[in-house]
Amino acid sequence: MLQQHLQQKNKSVKELIKSKVSLAPMAGITDYVLRSMVRRYSKDALLTTEMISSEFLAQVKESDITKTDENHHPINFQISGHKPYLMKVAAEYLTPKADMIDINMGCPVNKVVKGQDGCALMKNPSLAAELVQAVKEGTDKPVSVKFRLGYTFDELNYVEFGQQMQEAGAEFITIHGRTRSQFYADKADWGKIRDLKRNVDIPVFANGDVVSIETAEQCINESEADGVAIGRAAMGDPTLIYRVEHFFKTGERLPVPTLSEKINMMKTHLDEEITLRGENVGIKFFRKFYPFYISGIRNAAKVRSVLVVEENYNNIISIFNELIKNYT
Repeated sequence: MLQQHLQQKNKSVKELIKSKVSLAPMAGITDYVLRSMVRRYSKDALLTTEMISSEFLAQVKESDITKTDENHHPINFQISGHKPYLMKVAAEYLTPKADMIDINMGCPVNKVVKGQDGCALMKNPSLAAELVQAVKEGTDKPVSVKFRLGYTFDELNYVEFGQQMQEAGAEFITIHGRTRSQFYADKADWGKIRDLKRNVDIPVFANGDVVSIETAEQCINESEADGVAIGRAAMGDPTLIYRVEHFFKTGERLPVPTLSEKINMMKTHLDEEITLRGENVGIKFFRKFYPFYISGIRNAAKVRSVLVVEENYNNIISIFNELIKNYT
């Protein structure tokens, strides 16, 4: 009966996932504004919110994290936690806004893991399976999971873990090709993802080190995954997800945005963060994006060091204009 149920639900998942590229969830990054920026170019990519704590959501309910627009669909809301009841409540609350509910089982950050959330769940597959079942009880939307290769190199349980999550009712997997102990060091192992893909019956997206059309193509070839999830590389190029999905659909390699185009995107991105958060908070929040937008230009470190301490909006725009003038 379970397998029949999965097959029926898979149809809706596959209809929902219209693109072979998704925006990977990143805490404090994939906010309303970045999702909106990506959607300006890609109409079909699955967008994923930043991680939302089920305990926080149970207490606070509405927050900037849950803010969305009609054009954000299809959208996957990612929740974290280790208490089945709270995960069910969170799923119930988010269901009217979501097309899918994702469970974070891959975050490597110490404060998350110490709280038994994120990648700590890979050390407790039975609890992880309970969370999948609880979320499914709280929603009629597809449920997905995101995890890593394992907690350490001595605990590479990603194949068995993925099978257990599928058996519990998960209908979509995103897997980061590193262990928790690696955090983001070394190269993501896309080849290992192939082992998972060959041993589950649900869609699998590969994540980690996909930063261009070329790396996306290589990742798909090595992993045999159904698609790729792009994270940090989208922080300085909101067009990347569209350009990769366009390549997968047509074989055409659209050009990388020029510096002038990227500076204009950066200005729009900053303006939208200010609209969402207010000028003071918006400017400070946006500082994390500067290194990605200006990566590769001459004296990038020097320019970044000026931008990350500047608090005056007009001065920031003057720096943007100088970049265009001096580097284009």
